[in-house]
Amino acid sequence: MIVPIRSDKLSMNVAVRETLLEVQSEFQLITVADTVCFGKALLLDGHIQFTDLDEFAYHESFVHIPFLSLESAKRALVVGGGDGGILRELCRHTGLEQIDIVEIDRAVIDACRDQFPHLSCGAFDDPRVNLTVGDAFPFVKNAAPGKYDLILLDSTDTYEDENGELSAQLFTQEFYADCQRALSEHGMVVTQADNHVFCPYSLEHIQAEFRRVFERVGSYWALVPSFGGFSAFCWASKGAGVKWVEDPMLYPFGMRYLNPSTAHLGLSKTPFASPHATD
Repeated sequence: MIVPIRSDKLSMNVAVRETLLEVQSEFQLITVADTVCFGKALLLDGHIQFTDLDEFAYHESFVHIPFLSLESAKRALVVGGGDGGILRELCRHTGLEQIDIVEIDRAVIDACRDQFPHLSCGAFDDPRVNLTVGDAFPFVKNAAPGKYDLILLDSTDTYEDENGELSAQLFTQEFYADCQRALSEHGMVVTQADNHVFCPYSLEHIQAEFRRVFERVGSYWALVPSFGGFSAFCWASKGAGVKWVEDPMLYPFGMRYLNPSTAHLGLSKTPFASPHATD
């Protein structure tokens, strides 16, 4: 199986033992494959979304780096994230009182709950979780001002070789302005920002759009082999900022990837830069 990392310019050849599921939803082709190196993997329209090998590096970094930087987060919103990995990590925080999630594709939720029950680990049944199956754009636009302390945008990338109709509107100034309005004064918005080594333009675009509507903008990254080595995250706020948490006691739950060392690494300057990434 050929998995694109950066259009036709960079790809991985992944050995597959068996294709466990392949279904065309209203929005996208959903594939679950049992691979030799990564274990079970979820692909949407042929692009890897997560694998058993390294999903925890992505999900732990996405959630806990911003969460541990906030004073007291009570209400969180997840946009996308129908696989349940973000929910799993949020539900570990007992101080959260409300966790809303809006996912456009019910088929992704069903496929992941069936094929990857360990990924959400019962998070969809947590009484604090409110699931909405629908379009996130009107959902966020209609949210009460200042409602959320943490907004996590776990939408799919807009790939070079596709038009990106499914998620393109979620990477715009208009949508980010709606997020800014729905964010509390001490809160933070975080979005996944693609592979910043081979696709730096994704992070650059998000940062530019964030700066149009937010006071503070920054980024960090994690090591995710199935994404071509790296995954970037971009954050924005009305004043709060991501910070390095040094105390190991603040990284609870038996995290598999995130600790003071990996968090510090992710907040440091990227060690590599592709010289031809914008060709």
